[in-house]
Amino acid sequence: MPKLWLAPLHGVTVYTFRNCLFRHISGIDATIAPFVPVQSTATLNVKKWKDLLPDNNKETVLIPQLMGTVPSFFTDTMNALHDELGYTHFNWNLGCPMHPIVRKKRGCGLMPYPDDVEAIVENACKLPFKFSVKMRLGLHSFNEGLEIANRLNQYPLEFIVIHPRLGDWQYEGQPDLEALDNFLGQCQHKIIYSGDIFQLSDYQCLSKKYNQIQDWMLGRGILRNPFLASEIKNTSELSEKQKIENFNEFYEDLVASLLEVRSESGTLASLKELWHSFAHIYRLNENQIHNLLIIDNLKDFLEETTALQLTINN
Repeated sequence: MPKLWLAPLHGVTVYTFRNCLFRHISGIDATIAPFVPVQSTATLNVKKWKDLLPDNNKETVLIPQLMGTVPSFFTDTMNALHDELGYTHFNWNLGCPMHPIVRKKRGCGLMPYPDDVEAIVENACKLPFKFSVKMRLGLHSFNEGLEIANRLNQYPLEFIVIHPRLGDWQYEGQPDLEALDNFLGQCQHKIIYSGDIFQLSDYQCLSKKYNQIQDWMLGRGILRNPFLASEIKNTSELSEKQKIENFNEFYEDLVASLLEVRSESGTLASLKELWHSFAHIYRLNENQIHNLLIIDNLKDFLEETTALQLTINN
């Protein structure tokens, strides 16, 4: 049986979304939270990070993800998250390809600097916690990922989550499985595969090719089909009718959950972000998506999405 992970999608897979998701689906075994910045002890107040508070995460096994470049800040942040919130496993985001992050030499932007990468991992592995890395195959070149893989082999990482694209590609093009094969040939750590698992057949093809991989991370695929994890575990797809019915129940709960912690404008912003992906469930075309996303108040937005649901159901 595969182990399935919910990916850390910044600003999207936050606790309100996660908890609602887990009330309506099965199949996800563990979650990596969207990243928080590492900070020095002088500036830290981890209790402000609501997304990581244990009371907000009773539905899943959660691993905090850290973002940063200063080894001592990793020490301070990991110790604080352990002492105040009880966490014992931390993941490092070495894979974010977004330009504002990369320009600051964070996320994937640090991959061309293997000395800096190794310094952070070496420091983190001295602490009495579990440590793992989420990364790409490189920023500009596959050689960057191979160099880092070889450097990290000597450290006791729990696992490496690998997304088989370069950072320069963002999310365009196809994952490069030949380059991934080369990476797997160099890396001695346990691997979690992440990237472009959008439907059951995607998982089946990849798991057949990589039978040595037992852990799989679902991100954008879960947003397009919240029931993907259960389909993978059950080795069968839901009918379109059942998928829509289940989604409508999930969506109603999600709206209510968002309104409990956010203003109407904040809820609308969150829903618009999600409907870029939810649109796939209803097979909306570009014009329909555009017309939905230009709605500027929550009442009208909810009326429109309800109308979409009724149209599909009829």
